[in-house]
Amino acid sequence: MTTYKDAQELSKLTLGKPTDYCNKYNPDLLQAVPRSLNRNKLALTNTTLPFKGEDVWYGYELSWLNMKGKPVVAVAEFRFPCTSPNIVESKSFKLYLNSFNQSKFISIQDVTHKLSHDLAITSGAETTVNLYPVDNCPALQISSPKAICIDELDISIDNYNLNADILKQENSKVEDLQDNNNIIEESLVSHLLKSNCLITNQPDWASIYIEYNGIAINHEKILKYLISFRQHNEFHEQCVERIFCDLLKYNQLENLTVFARYTRRGGLDINPYRSNISSSAPFCRTLRQ
Repeated sequence: MTTYKDAQELSKLTLGKPTDYCNKYNPDLLQAVPRSLNRNKLALTNTTLPFKGEDVWYGYELSWLNMKGKPVVAVAEFRFPCTSPNIVESKSFKLYLNSFNQSKFISIQDVTHKLSHDLAITSGAETTVNLYPVDNCPALQISSPKAICIDELDISIDNYNLNADILKQENSKVEDLQDNNNIIEESLVSHLLKSNCLITNQPDWASIYIEYNGIAINHEKILKYLISFRQHNEFHEQCVERIFCDLLKYNQLENLTVFARYTRRGGLDINPYRSNISSSAPFCRTLRQ
C-alpha cells in the first residue's frame, strides 16, 4: 500500500463515499489530486521529470440538451499535460460529466469551451478537449500497434506484490551502450497489467505498451514485474510513471515510451502516456476498450 493513501489532500474526495447524482451543470463537482503525492516518493519534480507526455481520457457517455430541449450525444477526448500540478479525480470527473445531462447549451462549441475551462482550472494547466460524433470519432477506430506480446511466456508466479527488483539485469555493463551491436529497438505489450484504485480498492485493468531503444530487456522479468502490480494500490497515472522510472533505473535504455490503455469505468477510460521522445500520445484504441 502506498504511503500517501491517507494524505490530507485525499480526505475530502467523494471517491469511495456515497454520492448523490446531479444532472444540472456543476463545475464545482470536479476534484483535484496533486501529482506530487506520488512524485515525491519517486523523487520527481516538474523541473526534474525524466519524461514528457500526457494523460488522454475518452468519455463515452457525454450528453446535454440543445436550446430546444433535444438531447445531444458525443464522444469526448481530453488531453492533460503530464506537467499539470494536478490530476482530475476520476469519480468527480464522472459526476461532473453527468451534470451536463439535463443542462441546455447553445452549441457544441459552448460545451467544449466549458469543459476546457473547468478542467484547466482543476488540473492547473491548459486542457485540450475535442468532441466527436459517436459514428465518426478517431478514438473509436480499433488499431493494433505492432508490438511483441509477452503474455504467452511460460513462467511461474508466486508474488503479486509490487517488486521493482525483479527488473535487475545480471552482468550488465555500462560499456554495452557503447557497442551498437548490443543495442536494439523493441516494442512490447502485455495485457496482464492489473492494479487497484488507491481509495476504493476496485480493480483497474490495462494493456501496457513499452517501446525502447537500448540493451535488451529480459521479457520474463518485465512480465513478472508487471504482474507484481496485481495487488498494488495506485492511480492509473502514478502506475505508469512508476513503471517508466523503474525501467530507466534498472535497465540501460536510451529511449523509452510507456503507454497504458486502461479499460473504461463509468464511461471513461484513462490512457497515461510517458516518453522521453515525444509528448503526444497517438490515437490507439484497443479491442478491450
